[in-house]
Order: sequence, then structure tokens, then C-alpha cells
Amino acid sequence: MLTIPQINLKNKVSALEWQTRIDLAACYRLVAMYGWDDLIYTHISARIPESEHLLINAFGLAFDEITASNLVKIDLAGNIIDPDCPFEINPAGFTIHSAVHEARHEAQCVLHLHTNETIAVASLEEGLLPLSQYAMFALASLSYHDYEGLAVNADEKLRLQNNLGTANFMLLRNHGGLTLGDTIGDAFMHMYDLTRACQVQLQVMATAMAPILVDQSIVDGIKAQANIVHTGSSGGQKSWPAMVRKVYRADPNFAT
Repeated sequence: MLTIPQINLKNKVSALEWQTRIDLAACYRLVAMYGWDDLIYTHISARIPESEHLLINAFGLAFDEITASNLVKIDLAGNIIDPDCPFEINPAGFTIHSAVHEARHEAQCVLHLHTNETIAVASLEEGLLPLSQYAMFALASLSYHDYEGLAVNADEKLRLQNNLGTANFMLLRNHGGLTLGDTIGDAFMHMYDLTRACQVQLQVMATAMAPILVDQSIVDGIKAQANIVHTGSSGGQKSWPAMVRKVYRADPNFAT
């Protein structure tokens, strides 16, 4: 059995960076726990506060192997900051994430996943429909980006940035879902809502019955309501501490 290089960065990086590493590692573990991972593919990235550096997963590790210390620190050009880092990153994943971080500096975290449900709905001409409360949250801030093949072409970055605009949810046509947020908790909850919205839509469509679509005027009023429901006074997700506790109970080694 091949072993993973063991490193421990606790007390070797700033407090802000270590907390970001803890939260991002927890997010990777949650994605694995919910069955949203795709072997070693897809990515979650986070900007270290008061820094231009990003953290992303090491290419080759499963999401349930991610720890705070084995996340890789890179710059916006994709250069690994630590010359002694034993890991590498996936260039395809970096293309998408660097594009979003460049365009949306205020967003700390970007999730990009290949769940069956988001791929299926992203592959429908009508895209996401106003069929559930989960869909309301996403539709309040949703954009689309057409499929251009494997995301390794730097020319695609500008088109992706233009299509994203100010949205916090994106469906990548024939590809999957992308969410971002001011905090890691925000981005995770956005992906939770988007995934549930797509799941419900597919279940409704499977009945072959005529669906009840929510009126656009209600969709337009959801954004302000979502801000009240999902965020606390500091802007962080109220549910995020509970999610982190869930990961600690499952495997506290993620925080090493």
C-alpha cells in the first residue's frame, strides 16, 4: 500500500492560515461524507485571509485523505509556494479556480464538483427550474457556462469569468456545479442548496406529472430572505460550526 507523505504544519504557519486549512480540510471531508466526491478529481479552493495565496487539494489524494497540513499553498499563477512540498496540483482544476479567484477577490472559497445531479440539470436546455425552496436560493444568484472540453485552456478563463459575473452559483453545462462564498461555510452551504435543488428537480421530472413552478416574483424576493436564514451577524454560515463538529466526530485526524 502506497503511503501518503506525512507533514505537520501546525504552529508553522500563521493562525489565519491554519484556521483556513482546518475549515477547508473539513469541507473536503464533508464532500466525501455526502458522496459528492469524484475519486481524486474536482476541487475546493480557499484564499488565505490577508494574503494572495490559495489552498487547494494535492492531486492524487482522495477527499477523505485531505488534512489541514497536506493542502497545497499556491499563488494565482499556480506556483507551489513551498519548494519542499511533496505534492503537486491538478492543472485542469486550477484553471477554473484561478479564474474565479481572479475575478471575485471577495470570495474566499470556490467549490467545483461533478455530482450526477448537477451534471444532469446542467445538461438540460432549461437548466434549473423553480421547483423547490432549495432552487430558490440558487436561482437568486445563478449563471451558466457552456462546455468547452477539459478546463486546461487559459483562453476559457475570461469567458468563464464573464459568464460568472456576480453570481454565487454556476452550472457548468454538461460538466457539473460551482459555488463560491465569502467564507468556506458560505460556499459549502451554496453547494448543498444547489445539489438538493438538482436532486428534487430530477425527482419531480421522473414523475412525468405537470410540475408547479414558483412565480418569478417570489424567486426575486428570496435573496434577501436567504441572507437572513443562512448567515449570522459576522456573515458566516450558522450551520458551519455544526458541520465542522460532524467532521471531528467522524475523524479528528483531518485537523492535523
